[in-house]
Amino acid sequence: MFIIADNRIPQQAKDRLSEYGDIIHFSTEGLTYEAISGHPDIFFCQVNGQLIIAPNLPDLFKNILSKNNIPFIEGEAPVGKKYPKTAHYNIVATENYLIHNFRYTDSVITKLGNELDLIHSDQGYTRCNLIPLTDDHFITSDEGIRRVIQGYNLPYLFIDPKDILLPGVNHGFFGGACGVHEDKFFIVGSLSKFNEGEKVGEYLNKLNYKIIELYDGLLFDGGSLFFI
Repeated sequence: MFIIADNRIPQQAKDRLSEYGDIIHFSTEGLTYEAISGHPDIFFCQVNGQLIIAPNLPDLFKNILSKNNIPFIEGEAPVGKKYPKTAHYNIVATENYLIHNFRYTDSVITKLGNELDLIHSDQGYTRCNLIPLTDDHFITSDEGIRRVIQGYNLPYLFIDPKDILLPGVNHGFFGGACGVHEDKFFIVGSLSKFNEGEKVGEYLNKLNYKIIELYDGLLFDGGSLFFI
């Protein structure tokens, strides 16, 4: 298994994560603003088991995917310097739903997800702020997304992201500090260092997730962990 992760996540987190797969240490230069330049959820998304990449993903990473026989599909919209051109691939896909601001979604994604129910959110950084769990449960750190999810009567946990680190901005988002693979919930940080960590732990335990804290520090928004 391969794991795409921002090269800037703490070294301790990288070391622990490497126990679960081969890490693709992701970074870019000059394509978008610095705070999110290494965030996988800006350049990649997964829909119906398929990996979609931004067309301006650096050739280095396209070659890594190809050499390791990881299939991918190129999107049509390049990632840009500023929002909303940074949000084309920041989408949440489950077995049943595609959740995003569909004014900005790359057309390849909507075609691949044409059999899924579309849930529109005005928050274009959907994947940063919303992490999908088993049986269409969710955790979100965005008030607008919370209202949308609630409107569809989907189960969710809402948490305050104020203590999540994202160098260069005031704070990060919960979805960006996490990744899910099968029954494992990976967190770049420790719930004991998070203001609502106990609430998060209880929610994940009810859903029978094994919680894997990757380092003993504040939650760090690295733009999600992608397991491929």
